[in-house]
Amino acid sequence: MTRVLIAGASIAGPALALWLHRWGAEVTVVERAPELRPGGQAVDARGVTKEVIRRMGLDAAVRAARTATAGGHIVDADGNVLETFSAEDDGGDGHIAEIEILRGDLSQVLYDATRADVEYRFDDRIAELTQDADGVDVIFASGERRRFELVIGADGLHSSLRALVFGPHERFVRHLGHMLAFYSVPNEFGLDRWLLDHQEPGRSAGLRPIRDATQAMAIFAFAAPGLEVDHRDIEAQKRLLRERMSGFGWETQRILAHLDDAQDFYLDQVAQVKMERWSNGRVALLGDAAFSSSPLSGQGTGLALVGAYLLAGELAAAGWNPEAGFAAYEARMRPFVEANQEMGRLHARSKDVPPPPEPDFDFELIDRAINGVELPDYAVDEQYAPRTG
Repeated sequence: MTRVLIAGASIAGPALALWLHRWGAEVTVVERAPELRPGGQAVDARGVTKEVIRRMGLDAAVRAARTATAGGHIVDADGNVLETFSAEDDGGDGHIAEIEILRGDLSQVLYDATRADVEYRFDDRIAELTQDADGVDVIFASGERRRFELVIGADGLHSSLRALVFGPHERFVRHLGHMLAFYSVPNEFGLDRWLLDHQEPGRSAGLRPIRDATQAMAIFAFAAPGLEVDHRDIEAQKRLLRERMSGFGWETQRILAHLDDAQDFYLDQVAQVKMERWSNGRVALLGDAAFSSSPLSGQGTGLALVGAYLLAGELAAAGWNPEAGFAAYEARMRPFVEANQEMGRLHARSKDVPPPPEPDFDFELIDRAINGVELPDYAVDEQYAPRTG
């Protein structure tokens, strides 16, 4: 049985673990955090991603965990509605997606679907690895040594595995000149099922409904060209957010008053990952670790779930040969990634200060970013073994 180690237990890692197990692999997932991280930004499933979720057998579970956001209002400083988007727009694939779920809630759904069949190692990480023609020897930070046939990095934008195997972050991470922050707050703002967003040049603040109607998710964005941030220094990040949103109108200061109490605070640069190859021998990358399109593309979760499906399927179809499986995965996935990265860059440019001329909507690009990838039917039998013929 092929033994596969996956680094990262957010979305891409557990999704890959589900498919690898179905194809007959023995899967271990290692996660440096002591437990699953709750909350986080709302993530979306559009186009082909919804079909992947259906094939996973998780459509009902994912829909049950949705934020159930009806739509969004762009408001002025006094709360007057300037523009409205509905979750029903574009068949549920519009600006507000029909399937919208908090990152932490989707992570929980995927973990619940896999924990009986997959080994999870929380509060641990890959400290060292060496690979040869037949496998990969791994030393965990806990001191344990194990050998695997394949190792996959699904540990996000700041991937430690990518740095260990492919080189320093600076070679691959491309900042788009903006930062985003999220955290939950008490719903003292009368928020119902409609997202509210207030925008000024170079900055925005918003409130998003979540399943718990007593709470809301605060969302901030601001221009930060050339600014670096330590993604592990939470207090410095909170100081930066207060500084950059000082004097901002609408409900911003009331929202910021809850910042010190936030247990799920997240802030980071809006960035993409650009790599010529997503594999090196028996090690490969998936999701944001390989091809982050940035949150501004609206498709990071779609790329993770579709990528997990294709990577597992192509490895199994290649008889677990890493060279053939990784090459086929990349060939199928890269055009889809490139379309979504272009969407992310266009959205980032629209937020620049001063803004560029208003571009025409590229509907062909939007369709390629949502639906532009083929999903082969990687059929499996009742023992989850590959079918041939």
